[in-house]
Amino acid sequence: MGAQLRLLRRRIRTVRSIAKITRAQELIASSRIIRAQQRMQAAVPYEQEITRAVSAVLSYDTTAEHPLMVAKKNPQTAGVLIVTSDRGFAGGFNASILREAEALAGLLREQGITPKPYVVGRKGIGWHRFRNRELNGEWSGFTDNPSYTHAKEIGETLIKAFEDDDGIDEIHLVYTEFVSMLTQRPVVKRILPLEVETAEAPSGGALPYYEFEPTAGVVLDRLLPRYIESRIFNALLQSAVSEHAARRRAMKSATDNANESIQKFTQLMNQARQAEITQEISEIVGGANALADAAAGKE
Repeated sequence: MGAQLRLLRRRIRTVRSIAKITRAQELIASSRIIRAQQRMQAAVPYEQEITRAVSAVLSYDTTAEHPLMVAKKNPQTAGVLIVTSDRGFAGGFNASILREAEALAGLLREQGITPKPYVVGRKGIGWHRFRNRELNGEWSGFTDNPSYTHAKEIGETLIKAFEDDDGIDEIHLVYTEFVSMLTQRPVVKRILPLEVETAEAPSGGALPYYEFEPTAGVVLDRLLPRYIESRIFNALLQSAVSEHAARRRAMKSATDNANESIQKFTQLMNQARQAEITQEISEIVGGANALADAAAGKE
């Protein structure tokens, strides 16, 4: 009985230590969510303005063409940019995005297109290496706090591969979209070749008149790479906020489970202690009765 009490006390101490760690992780994730949301919201005006600028060029000059907008005939390969996290303790965050990427890869193979993965985040990189899958590009070390420099580096790599004659014919982006603190959903988008919607004329008037220097084609050539980078940067920011939210939710669940386990082990320990005390009392009473019976027999 004493051995059982020692085992339960040891388990309680262990679970209590785990609860402290998970609680600390929850608080850290909660503090980082706010900053990540602020960065995500701060990037929205730039993304809207560059989208508006590209739409303006295409609306003004409908004949403008660019290699990034031309769909290749009979595509054979497709790059898949998968945005995962560098760290764990985020519940099913990485599992859901990798599952979505696998579904996309299966769909591309059915169409006769060979998927080529480009992975952001150590978790996704480790997942592919464990399965001996070739990576065409990998980036890590910044998923919880990405910068535009990271998006620019990724964008330049993808654009170069797309423009190469022996490169890839399509590029798809798989990331986690932040909806709310409780909801984050995997999203799959094709980013190359581009499909940019032209701006429609406002009701009651014509489109504003734009002047392009030197030409609309040159402006478009400068804008489209920045447009691609802004979409990748938005995906990195969305994924970062989603990662912190998923980690906060997972750590809160782990802390609650640890507290429930502590309560359960405490009840078991109290029951074991009560059983031990009851047994000791029974032994004392039994011994006293035996002594009393022996003394009465002598008389």
